[in-house]
Amino acid sequence: MSEPERTWERRADAVLGIAASALLLGMMLLTFVDVVARYLFNRPIRGGFEITELVLLVLIFAGLPLVSHGDEHVTMDFIDRMLPQRAVPVLIRLVHALVAALFFFLTWQMIIKANRIAGYGDTTDVLRIPVGPFVYFMAGMIFLTALVHVFKVFVPGTRRASQATN
Repeated sequence: MSEPERTWERRADAVLGIAASALLLGMMLLTFVDVVARYLFNRPIRGGFEITELVLLVLIFAGLPLVSHGDEHVTMDFIDRMLPQRAVPVLIRLVHALVAALFFFLTWQMIIKANRIAGYGDTTDVLRIPVGPFVYFMAGMIFLTALVHVFKVFVPGTRRASQATN
């Protein structure tokens, strides 16, 4: 693939990577301040645990498309070694198609769950932050990950995991 065609991929990786880094930094600072305030001043941050949980949720699901795009999932290549060399790219594309289908199914299920949670008006216990938008965010990131795998069916990229074991 030519260099201009890869530019958008690098930009998307950079945006998601910067967002994930900022979230992680914020979560670390919140945890640090909460621990110091709790043990030195006996004044923990109200709802600090809830905020940490929600930021961790966003961090994990924002990183999912990044991991999929970078082919950084844990893989096992024992089947690859038994197949003829020409069959391996076909297997990789089939796996990406299967994973995309599973992620589309998960998106559908998450949207159903998000609609139910938003309908109930569920909130966190202390700060009363609505939970529904976070579940919609999870569904959105799962959908984006499914799209990444659809893209990988047509442009599989490099095989980083198998290169490390050879």
